[in-house]
Amino acid sequence: MFRSKNILGDFWGGTAAMLVALPSAIAFGVAIDATLGGYYTAYGAIAGILGVAAIGIVAPLLGGTNRLISAPSAPAAAVLSAFALEYVALGLDSDLIFLMLMVIALFAGMFQIGFGAIGLGRLIKYMPFTVVSGYLTGIGLYIIAVQTPKFLGISQGHHFWNSILNPALWQWQSMIVGIFTILTMIIAPKLFKAIPAVIAALTVGLVSYFVLGLWDATLLNLNSPFIIGTLGGDNGFNFFESMSEHLINLKTLSYTNVQLLFFPALTLAALLSIDTLKTCVVLDSMTRSFHDSNKELIAQGCANITSTLIGGMPGSGTMGASLVNITSGGSSRLSGLIEGIMAIIAFVALGTFIAWIPIASLAGILIVIGARMIDKRSIKLLKSRQTVLDLFIIASVAITAISISLIAAAGVGVVLAIILYITQQIRISVVYRHLDGLEAKSKLLRRPEEADLLSEKGGAFSVYELHGSLFFGTSNQLYTMLQEDLKTKKYIILDMKRVQTVDFTAAHILLQIKDMLHEKNGYLILSRLPHKLPTGDDLEKYFNQIGLLKHLSPIKLFDDLDNAIEWTENKIIKENMIENEQEKLLQLRDFDLFKDRNEDTLSEIQSLVLCRSFHKGEVIYTSGNSSGEIFLIRRGLVRIMLPFEDRKSIHLSTIGQNNFFGEFSFLEGSPHYTNVVAATDTDLYVISREAFSAFSVNHKKASFHFMQSLATELADRLRLTRSELGAEVDV
Repeated sequence: MFRSKNILGDFWGGTAAMLVALPSAIAFGVAIDATLGGYYTAYGAIAGILGVAAIGIVAPLLGGTNRLISAPSAPAAAVLSAFALEYVALGLDSDLIFLMLMVIALFAGMFQIGFGAIGLGRLIKYMPFTVVSGYLTGIGLYIIAVQTPKFLGISQGHHFWNSILNPALWQWQSMIVGIFTILTMIIAPKLFKAIPAVIAALTVGLVSYFVLGLWDATLLNLNSPFIIGTLGGDNGFNFFESMSEHLINLKTLSYTNVQLLFFPALTLAALLSIDTLKTCVVLDSMTRSFHDSNKELIAQGCANITSTLIGGMPGSGTMGASLVNITSGGSSRLSGLIEGIMAIIAFVALGTFIAWIPIASLAGILIVIGARMIDKRSIKLLKSRQTVLDLFIIASVAITAISISLIAAAGVGVVLAIILYITQQIRISVVYRHLDGLEAKSKLLRRPEEADLLSEKGGAFSVYELHGSLFFGTSNQLYTMLQEDLKTKKYIILDMKRVQTVDFTAAHILLQIKDMLHEKNGYLILSRLPHKLPTGDDLEKYFNQIGLLKHLSPIKLFDDLDNAIEWTENKIIKENMIENEQEKLLQLRDFDLFKDRNEDTLSEIQSLVLCRSFHKGEVIYTSGNSSGEIFLIRRGLVRIMLPFEDRKSIHLSTIGQNNFFGEFSFLEGSPHYTNVVAATDTDLYVISREAFSAFSVNHKKASFHFMQSLATELADRLRLTRSELGAEVDV
């Protein structure tokens, strides 16, 4: 099961991690159960130790992450102690509250297993950082507030402000022990690299307590209120008998009581999962490894259920102990298992010692841990107007956590993060570029009379290139931007290549736009619909499902924006041309290239040309094939495409009657570099380079005029291409 090539390193890593995790776990357990009063303080200490053992053993056994150390953690202590304080204040019996805490922990473990089973592990990692930061800050402040009365040595029942405002209740013995502990927690990492700060702080706290006992003999009594006290035996309680009794009493909980526990359990499960996966991500970056989020959550859930059933507290993957494990030589899951086993050995060997641990020392350790959880870097968010709202979320979550409850803080944080996201999305324009029909030109080279007509009537359509998310937050923005054009235009082209998401509200707006255009015999034209959005959805399929693309609907779809513009131009030309005569088959004399040539010269040239015909969609030639030919279009349209090996061809232009193509091959004698396809039924004249060379020997003047005309046409095309490129650069 464990394939470790570094057993000794794993042993020392697991042992060192246990030394860090155990004192913190004891403090967390006491922080929760001491709220209930009586023997529960000692009970909490044992629960912390058993949590280290159970979670430490079960999580790696079930396939947890290499080097990850799992143990009772601050989020668990904060959520459960907050719940306990709330119900103690309501006057519920301590035994009943303890049973409710057990059920919360059990449900949380089940939720974690569920998270992993349905694949939520990958999503939990993406919880907004502002929410996590605010929540952790809130937990840190909450821990400080709850532990302050214990630091001051004030008896159960007094809260933070009540304790601070009543100096007469302060116990100097407790404060001295707590101060020494806090100072050691802060200074130890700088002085003792090899000794975990928690161990050093706990040791100094214990020593200071016994030194104070030389002046106050009551401190050296196991019944002293300043220490954890007896863990078992005649003077205390039998932990395992008590735990068995609690498990039996679980069935006495009413359905009403259990209902109250679902949301706290869900909150606890989410926090423990985030804490674990955040630690896993850090370990991955440090060790260049990859963890399985869902498998880890299942292992953590099973470990927390096991811990609860044997009387331990729940926990998560912990950063501090995991880092100690790595630096001490741990390299596999075996180190986590050893940490759990060593916790059991420590409990058996040090049971009497644990009873003497000062509560103020544990409170001091937790106060430092709480202070370190506060995200002090978030203050820097005040420096920029763009990040002030992020700071507002962090502050709102933290304030809610300490003023209302940790459970409410989770809801507040998620809601505010969603609102901020929506607000930011709404502020982003969904229109990447807008072109009036007088600016937008297709790649079809028009006849002069058609070009003149489009220059006059092209304002009948508009092109909108969209991007980003079309959802309920931006749909009205899109409608507002289109409003003026909807009054004056017959055709609206929406290019959706850059669109990321579309929801039903946005689709409904498109339906409205389509209906408004239909009233004036116009069309809504959609181009480049993504067949695979980032969500994996097919946009065309989605539009079909909601009825936007119904049969005979006044809406058109095109795979290419240029095709959409060309179709719209053709509609405008068809509507406005006085005469719509059938395109006539041009003769040689009708071409601009042969203007002002005498009949004898034309007769000579006629003998050079070949006549060819192609049906719509037929390939005229492909890149690399044939060479040395120029093609003159007598009738029809052809599409010029630039091919690429690793992606589909780029549409360069569409040309029609009285135009030519293949000129570079004709001039250079090289293979064609484009693909050419007949866009309609097409008739062509073809002149080969060899035939023209033979002709030019006896007709130098005629051949010169032909080449001059060819050069003039190429210059005009180059000028047009340059203006189109300039327009693209300006975007």
